Amino acid sequence: MSDGVAVKQQPASRDTLGLRLALSFLGVALVAVALLTGLIAIFAATDISHLVNRQRADLTDGIAGAAAAAWDRNHSWHNADLTPALSLASRVGADAQILDASGKQVTVSGSFGTETNLPQFSAPIVLRGHRLGEAVVRFSSSGLGSADHALRIALVRAVAAAAGLAALVALVSGLAVSRRLARPVGRIIAVTRAMGGGERSARVGQVPGPGELKELGTALDQMADRLERNEQIRRNLVADVAHELRTPVAVLQAGHEALLDGLIDPTAEQLGSLRDEVLRLARMVDDLQTLAAADAAEVELTRHVCDLAEIAATAADSLAGQFAMAGMTLERSLTRAVILGDPRWLHQVVTNLLTNALKFSPAGGTVRVDCGPEEALAVLRVTDSGVGISAEDLPRIFDRFWRGRQATQTSGSGIGLAIAAELARAHGGTLTAASELGRGTQLTLTLPLA
Repeated sequence: MSDGVAVKQQPASRDTLGLRLALSFLGVALVAVALLTGLIAIFAATDISHLVNRQRADLTDGIAGAAAAAWDRNHSWHNADLTPALSLASRVGADAQILDASGKQVTVSGSFGTETNLPQFSAPIVLRGHRLGEAVVRFSSSGLGSADHALRIALVRAVAAAAGLAALVALVSGLAVSRRLARPVGRIIAVTRAMGGGERSARVGQVPGPGELKELGTALDQMADRLERNEQIRRNLVADVAHELRTPVAVLQAGHEALLDGLIDPTAEQLGSLRDEVLRLARMVDDLQTLAAADAAEVELTRHVCDLAEIAATAADSLAGQFAMAGMTLERSLTRAVILGDPRWLHQVVTNLLTNALKFSPAGGTVRVDCGPEEALAVLRVTDSGVGISAEDLPRIFDRFWRGRQATQTSGSGIGLAIAAELARAHGGTLTAASELGRGTQLTLTLPLA
């Protein structure tokens, strides 16, 4: 599909769709990153605290074991060498207190007595199943405490760096995605405004972007094509009506002026000629009304399951008298073909096809109507033994108000087949013609089976 005429784009300063989309992506990303960062910080801090407390508890158990070993060497707290236990505490920045079984202090290190608000852990001193006392350890901000703090700071920095990187990636991705979305949307908006401003040839064409936007652009172009086609049909209809009405109106005007001026006498023959022109105008008005109804048939169809062969038989019965009066034979070969359609309008189609065959077949000729299913289609053919249609005229027989050289001696406005073709399209089918001069014409109606 071509792009049509060039469409003036809106100024970039006024087109903020891409920026708004990018900021929306960034905002969503930042909220997600902030939420994830908070959860990571909370759970990580809990795990780190649990790990540090586990290490402190193990260290306290180790100090209690060292104190038990010191008691075991003297079998008493008196003169027991508790230096190893206190040294073990001092190496991790902690102060320890050793109590005997009665709770009296045996020894203490550093500033244990003054720093009462520090984290404190205790463990029983047990040797061969006997409780000898208790080891109490207070951990300062150095050692394990400083490691805990440093680990938390490092974790926060890592999470902050990851959050910043994620925000940057979200911004770049948002800009790329928003640009991909905003460009086709801007193109579609510009084309829509151009069409609203009267540029009938404006088209979206092929636009880069998601499949939904491509489908939207295609649908808009199809709508524009249909509007342009309908506008062309309207113009053609106005021109055709003006052309067709010109001759009878001119004849009526000339005849009446001649009568009024006394140039001719108001004889029965003269009045009959004027009456024929009036009847021709009346028939043309009726045909135009039918044509307008056929144009609107697509939205006015009352579809239900029906038999195309039965509809064809009814139409043939209604025209049997006319065929008999013209001295023509109407043959039928009708097989049930179930379709989904409006019997009233389909009857009009078959009637138009049979009437057309009747008008262009000589007396003594034969018209044959065949109907039946063929694969997934219901097919109806009307074949006559008339004068046929030339190859150059055949493509135009479904045009409105067109009458070929073979139709100059027959009455009609030239829209019967146009109505039939329009109704066939409204039912989702087709109407085609095949003909050869001197060998008759075959009109074929195809409709989908129900």
